[in-house]
Amino acid sequence: MEETVRAWLMNFRGLIVAVVILAGLGGVLYWSQHRTPPAAATSASTTPVILKVNAADVTQLTVKQKQSDPVTLQKADAGKWQITQPKPYRADQETVAGMLSTLSGLSADRVVEDKASNLKQYGLDPAAAELDIIGKGQGTRQLLLGDDTPTGGDVYASLAGDPRVFTVSSYNKTSLAKSLNDLRDKSLLTVDADKVSRVELISKGQEIEFDRTKDGWQILKPTSSPADSSAVNDLVRSLTSATMQLSAGDAAAEFSRATPVATAKLTGDAGVQTLEVRKNKDDYYAKSSAVDGAFKVDSSLGTALNKKIDDFQKKK
Repeated sequence: MEETVRAWLMNFRGLIVAVVILAGLGGVLYWSQHRTPPAAATSASTTPVILKVNAADVTQLTVKQKQSDPVTLQKADAGKWQITQPKPYRADQETVAGMLSTLSGLSADRVVEDKASNLKQYGLDPAAAELDIIGKGQGTRQLLLGDDTPTGGDVYASLAGDPRVFTVSSYNKTSLAKSLNDLRDKSLLTVDADKVSRVELISKGQEIEFDRTKDGWQILKPTSSPADSSAVNDLVRSLTSATMQLSAGDAAAEFSRATPVATAKLTGDAGVQTLEVRKNKDDYYAKSSAVDGAFKVDSSLGTALNKKIDDFQKKK
């Protein structure tokens, strides 16, 4: 009997030990699942917002890059952006909107130095690209973008007046470091396609004139007849969507020695605008009354203008 009691007590003690061990393991598991990891607790401080920009308040942007003239954009009273320096040009509104979107909440990937003493090692003195941002009631803020990081994918960045050096994703530099050609509106005509009321197409041996009516398009010249509205609309869209190629050599010289293809005259919300197209070998060039200079254009514009009266007459 005494041996039986002793055995029972030993088993009971073993059970108590097992329960204690199991409780300890459960506590460790609970702690491991519910504690806050150090990285998560500090993530907000390691990816600070470099600057916040309210796009609606920005009135001027200046882009400065090595070996090129600064480009300054200003917002007009109507809300449209215009290039004012180095020369007055129309600005590409979508490109500027993309820049402002990038600036609206530019965050760093990490802080490289809290108090940098040598900005040259990061390509920030002088900076590869600098953006001067002027906004209502905010003065001028200067964002500096430097070299790529050794591992790639990021670039160094800093804000004037802030001693810290950051890294930001490379696509931010791509979005912000725009050239003059990037920022220019490439449209050759400024008339709205939907508001064109009259079209004249003048080429060698023919002159065709169209008038928009409430029922569609009407041919006025060479003789009055119903027009194929779809064909005329295609012509108008080709003309109003035509764009210049800004990196195509001496386009003015090429235009002067090229053979005339056709001249289009459009009457619309921007008044009367003219586009003259010429061809030299396989290349096409154009000169517009809405933009100074001559430019190389896509061959599709030449194809759109190489039409005869039969292409526009309404089929019976």
